[in-house]
Amino acid sequence: QVQVLESGGGSVQAGGSLRLSCTASGDTSSRYCMAWFRQAPGKKREAVAGIVTSGGARYLDNPFQGRFTISHDNANTVYLDMNNLEPEDNATYYCAAEAGCSALDLGPLIYRQGFTSWGQGTQVTVSP
Repeated sequence: QVQVLESGGGSVQAGGSLRLSCTASGDTSSRYCMAWFRQAPGKKREAVAGIVTSGGARYLDNPFQGRFTISHDNANTVYLDMNNLEPEDNATYYCAAEAGCSALDLGPLIYRQGFTSWGQGTQVTVSP
């Protein structure tokens, strides 16, 4: 069973930046598909970005291009750098992980929100 742990949420003013971190553990795989989703109050959960930690294939949804960046520094840790934050970015951000997957799996996993393992979420609050 893969465990997923997010950190880095907090409160910032509009225009500020935050870095979210996510680590997956509990599997010996050297490759994960990992992704960030978010859910604002009263809204459906939506995809933000995803990455394969071997090879670096990545996905970033259109609304976030130019402001958010997803990256990783080893097989099981990813980051979401969020710049120029807006009050509309207020949400709980969730990290999800799938061990042993490939670049071909990333898109379908994100589209279907079909990851096996999910974190508890970290809150991001942006004030005007």
